[in-house]
Amino acid sequence: MIRALGLTKVFDLSYRNHRMDDIAPTELRARLIFLFRLLKVDTIFSYDPWGHYEENPDHYVTARAVEAACWMSGGKLDLPEHFAAGLQPHSVSEKYYFARGPQLVNRVVDIAPTFETKLAGIRACRTMIDHMVKDLETSLAERKLRLPALSNIEFIKQAFQQRDANIGKRHGLEYAEEFHYIGPDSSLQRYIEQNAVPL
Repeated sequence: MIRALGLTKVFDLSYRNHRMDDIAPTELRARLIFLFRLLKVDTIFSYDPWGHYEENPDHYVTARAVEAACWMSGGKLDLPEHFAAGLQPHSVSEKYYFARGPQLVNRVVDIAPTFETKLAGIRACRTMIDHMVKDLETSLAERKLRLPALSNIEFIKQAFQQRDANIGKRHGLEYAEEFHYIGPDSSLQRYIEQNAVPL
């Protein structure tokens, strides 16, 4: 998946799948704060920490830790040992949250130009897709049904491609994703513009 998406650097935090609710929230948050400061992260994409009906504990545990780390990474009081190591406070200024269930949607992104790259990334997650296909086959078998044409590629087409096409259609686009977007805090911008002076 890393190669398919064209990424050049990845940090594997080595947490076990579906076991992240066993992790101390402060540990996960501290590791994310370190990375946000080290990499000077300006924008994140994550599950919505306020999303409803999320089944996967990894998703909602990570979402809460990401939200807290975005805020805390910009402060001078949290994890001061980072500063002794040469890091500086750094706030994450843009957050794109998505959810499985209903959520506040205030940003729609046209993903048609990068859609094939997204599909390549999904196809590269073979273990996850295999698991999802087998779960569907088991569910169908319990109802005495089967899908003769079901394959990983067909599953991706029906579960992911069709979903993004449906979202796009609602917004007059070929493919789209919907987000709860939280941008930079500009509440003091006018005051700063009117009163700031050079150092």
